[in-house]
Amino acid sequence: MIMGSNVALADLSDDVGSVIVSLGWVSPTGEGDADVSVLLLDANGKVRSDGDFYFYNHPVAADGSVQLLGKTPTADGSEDRISFDLTAVPSAVDRIVVAASRYGEARFGELEDVRITLADAAGESLLRFAVDDAGSVTAVIFGELYRRGEGWKFRAVGQGYETGLAGLATDFGVDIEDDAATEAEAAFDGAEADEQADAVALAPAGTPAEEPVQQAPLEAIPAPRRSEGEAGEPRKPAARPRTAKKKVTLPKTVKKTLAENDSWRQARLFPVSVLKSDRDREMRATSVLLSVMAQVPEFSRRLTAGFGAPAGRMETFTEVSLPHGDSPRRPDGVIRVERAGKLWTALVETKTNGNALKAEQVQAYMDIAARRGYEAVITLTNDVALEGSPLVDVKIDKRRKHKVALWHLSWAEVAHQAQMLIRHEGVGNAAHAWLLQELLHYLQHENSGCHGFQNMGPAWVPVRNGINDETLCQGDSRALEVVENWERLIRQVCLRLGGELGQKVLPVQRTKRGADPKERRNHLADQLCLDGRLQAELRIDGTPGVLTVSADLRNGKLRTGIDIPAPEQGYPLSWAKRLIRRLAEAPADLHVETLVDSEAAGPRGTLERLRPEPADLLPKDNAKITGFRLSLLKSMGSGRGNAETGFIRSVDDAVHRAYTTVVVHLDTPTTRRTPSKERAAAE
Repeated sequence: MIMGSNVALADLSDDVGSVIVSLGWVSPTGEGDADVSVLLLDANGKVRSDGDFYFYNHPVAADGSVQLLGKTPTADGSEDRISFDLTAVPSAVDRIVVAASRYGEARFGELEDVRITLADAAGESLLRFAVDDAGSVTAVIFGELYRRGEGWKFRAVGQGYETGLAGLATDFGVDIEDDAATEAEAAFDGAEADEQADAVALAPAGTPAEEPVQQAPLEAIPAPRRSEGEAGEPRKPAARPRTAKKKVTLPKTVKKTLAENDSWRQARLFPVSVLKSDRDREMRATSVLLSVMAQVPEFSRRLTAGFGAPAGRMETFTEVSLPHGDSPRRPDGVIRVERAGKLWTALVETKTNGNALKAEQVQAYMDIAARRGYEAVITLTNDVALEGSPLVDVKIDKRRKHKVALWHLSWAEVAHQAQMLIRHEGVGNAAHAWLLQELLHYLQHENSGCHGFQNMGPAWVPVRNGINDETLCQGDSRALEVVENWERLIRQVCLRLGGELGQKVLPVQRTKRGADPKERRNHLADQLCLDGRLQAELRIDGTPGVLTVSADLRNGKLRTGIDIPAPEQGYPLSWAKRLIRRLAEAPADLHVETLVDSEAAGPRGTLERLRPEPADLLPKDNAKITGFRLSLLKSMGSGRGNAETGFIRSVDDAVHRAYTTVVVHLDTPTTRRTPSKERAAAE
């Protein structure tokens, strides 16, 4: 969509009783962010009360019509998502404004790809609007949902504010008072300073409901001053909504223990010492996870929002019995979410300790769900699902009117979301943080069976032997199986590292958009047969390049590396000296190679040899230096069992070592955002 255009939601989908609105942006530095907010307006363009203003300290409507879901992982990193139940929106509400604001001195012009998307209840994307030329504004109205007859329409707005969240809120009638008591309370909570502005009652200038606005660069409008009543008396101040962030995160430093000696073990909410069989592990893991989901809405929304589940009151159940032919079936769990009198339900089937899903079992649950009106079947195992490669094949009866979706989660994804919330982003209160910490401790315990992807599969040893013997031929299905498991391993490595760092870590797929993932994996399998290497690339927010991982099955070596570009200014010798200084704490066996703009290879050497003589990195023929390549080598494990040893652990350790000992010391990239006019001229 373009600025000012509008569209009826019913023209885009038949399932728009509820919608998911996603706001996204890209920060070149990896540090920029913004906060979303929603305002419900009456026919006069004003909130009915301050309760119609939803933001990070007031994220959920009591009637379920609005819920700020927080950040949700996507293929491009993460987005802020908002769930709207349009059937539950009060009739007095005429418009819903969706906006975002930055805090402090930050501006939207520092972000790239500022956009809003809207999806229907089934998760199908319906529209997208990109906000261009954000400039120096600190708040932006991305779009609005408004009534038209019996239905709803969406308008792409793209209006900027110089006065941030406070100016935006006051422009629509929210009272924001600056009093000492509130400031003292905010300071006591350890929250950030509240934004300040005068409250107003003037409606913002706009265009008629059906008239598109002429597309123009985004301009900032100040918040007008407070209006007077009809009798000339000031309007009575309403209760001030808190706009200071208040989230609980666990401290990074471990508290001093009161234990008498090191052999004492802290009491845990979810004990693992009595787990003796796979059945015990599955029952305990299911009950632990579902109980925490029911109590911590921030966490449950992270896991279920992508499955089409609404925001609402959640109840979870384990070991239920459902009729199926002559004998009842017992799925491991059931999730039920109530929203505005409607139910969303899903069956849950879990596996632990590396056990695989059984196709006939999942098929039976899909059939039961279709007959009983369940929306989804969710499988949860140590395996990581791949695009275009389902873990189990099930048959869908297309003649049935009720459609059931099959979704998959890995235990590594569950642990990742828990770690992101309690270590980096925070949750609503200390009790929620403690519950998530107990869940994470349980999942990471060696006896829980929830350790994630652990086995390279039965084809791993024959493929390695075939590569060493030079008997592995292109087209061998075993090579494809190894490539698929390698991709699963890399995705899990990204989850673990991202959870530890609190940053987006994503695998890079260098294929054309829309390319068939199966064709890509077949090509990689043929390459494995030819050169005996498995290769992957990881993009880590805030790093100057892509981290490469290569496993050479011929010589049993793992190589991790990163290419960093040469500076745009300065002298080559200064570049070399600065790089060596930055790597003062890096391993001595780090390989450093100079990349040059010529066919000849550049100089290279270990960091130990280059530290006293950085000039050895300069090419003798004065070739132009384009960058530097930093690489670490380690032996590759060869474990064959189901335990997380050998190859899988060695890859995890290699990536962790590369980041913590090398990448973390490199300069953060300072990519300059190219103005749209310059981009247009370049094109």
